[in-house]
Amino acid sequence: MLEFRIQHESEQGEAGATRKVSAEVVAMAFEAQARLVAGARLGAALRAGGFLAAKSRRSKKLVLHVTDIEFIEGA
Repeated sequence: MLEFRIQHESEQGEAGATRKVSAEVVAMAFEAQARLVAGARLGAALRAGGFLAAKSRRSKKLVLHVTDIEFIEGA
């Protein structure tokens, strides 16, 4: 298991206007995905898919559980 952070920045449309979005998301990965992230360079661009869940039974903080990861070359 590997816990890491993903920095997200984009522009999204909302109510007919463009909005700049920036957020940092705590993520965790297991097995093959954890090995991929551990071997990646810091700041590597990626596309991650998975699901949101509470960090633990005692904590309601959301964590992205990464089940699919794709590194984006040239980004």
